[in-house]
Amino acid sequence: MADGANPGSSIHQGTEEKLPVSLDAEQAILGAVLFDNEIFYRISLFLKAEHFFDPVHQIIFEASGDLINSGRLASPVTIDTYLAKAQGYLDAGGKTYLEQLAANVPSTAGASDYARIVFDLSVCRGLMSIGSEMFDRAKVATLDDHPGQQLQDAEQALYKLAETGKYGGGFKTFRSAITEAIELANAAVKRDGGLAGVSTGLRDFDRMLGGLHPSDLIILAGRPSMGKTSLATNVAVNAAKAYKTEKQPDGTLKTVDGAIVGFFSLEMSAEQLATRIISEFAEVPSEKIRRGEVDQEQFDKIYHAARELEKLPLYIDDTGGLSIAQLAARARRLKRQHGLDLLVVDYLQLLTGSGRRNDGRVQEITEISQGLKALAKELEVPIVALSQLSRQVESRDDKRPQLADLRESGSIEQDADVVLFVFREKYYLSRAEPREGTEEHAKWMSRLDEVGDTAEVIIGKQRHGPIGKVDLHFEEKFTKFSDLANDMYTGYGG
Repeated sequence: MADGANPGSSIHQGTEEKLPVSLDAEQAILGAVLFDNEIFYRISLFLKAEHFFDPVHQIIFEASGDLINSGRLASPVTIDTYLAKAQGYLDAGGKTYLEQLAANVPSTAGASDYARIVFDLSVCRGLMSIGSEMFDRAKVATLDDHPGQQLQDAEQALYKLAETGKYGGGFKTFRSAITEAIELANAAVKRDGGLAGVSTGLRDFDRMLGGLHPSDLIILAGRPSMGKTSLATNVAVNAAKAYKTEKQPDGTLKTVDGAIVGFFSLEMSAEQLATRIISEFAEVPSEKIRRGEVDQEQFDKIYHAARELEKLPLYIDDTGGLSIAQLAARARRLKRQHGLDLLVVDYLQLLTGSGRRNDGRVQEITEISQGLKALAKELEVPIVALSQLSRQVESRDDKRPQLADLRESGSIEQDADVVLFVFREKYYLSRAEPREGTEEHAKWMSRLDEVGDTAEVIIGKQRHGPIGKVDLHFEEKFTKFSDLANDMYTGYGG
């Protein structure tokens, strides 16, 4: 590059000695893009304007993207016109600087390597920024800034850096938001069934919800023995079984179907949960598996089911008494190490808050529900959190749950994007048998036959679509939910 036209020598003199910066790599990328606009499509999947150190380079890269994405040519002439009034651009040399960038390209073939250098150095600067901030914060320790909170904030900042390659977020343009929305819709069109979110593996359930959407908090509530854990487990395993990836131009893998699933089982042990899952797929009652009361044929079914299931991208954490901060830290670590597309929490009321509140359980639940919603947005995955219902359900004639039945319901209902209730009328009917030989007993038998093994999932709230209910088949001895066989539709299997 010609002397005097290099913003590195005019704006950031001596900076490269203090910070991890390569202005030569930044110039090489910009020159390659100006020389061949197709290169922009290859590198823009991971390289953004904010990854450039020099602000003038940021402006040029963003202008190139604006022109290319709108179907126009990005050249020294068009960019000069586009940036005619941009602050700092003319001081850096204007059109002359652009022409020098395009004329002094080391090699367009190495553009991806230069882009990776710029990206990696941006991450290094982010690490330095985080380290400096945490050093200064720890040095001025106060009673109001607990070390535990400092650790949590540091891990969160590191996670964001690991995920995006930059420290901090801030505003995004409406154009970028629209682009993301179109990409989501396009992915739904390409996917079998046209779902925008993670499929539950249950046809009618997916039709009502459109799948489980990234960044959503889905509350799955019900009274004990309704099948909350069974339904959550079925969905988790169905998603893990459907997991498929696609290699991206930058070498990373992108989930195109199904999900890598994280399951926080705060009530049941991992072994108990695994037994349930094996029971469902081997179609051998779980109590027989636990007692060892299985014949050779059933054992063969269990063995083959276990061999198939052990390959699933399903990760279980059965630590009891986790705080919302600990759960968030473990979820971030899982996504960083193995990937994560769906998170299940069984169940919300078994989590604890920060331990610093003295306002009671309602405020603690508020902290937990807000924390789960914030985590869903941060990780960009759907979180299915199970929740208990209050006993007031039992006092009504119609025991179908309502939003007001959620324990400490105010914050949960407000923070949730979707609220689902599991209801099995058969459970209540079987415990209210009238005396045999009476007219009431005959009516009871008739109603029991009518209900059969049908379970209802009531959609009490949904930001993205209608409320209503979905009827499912529930096979109690295998704790398995599936689509009703007599449904007129075909599509997703259970």
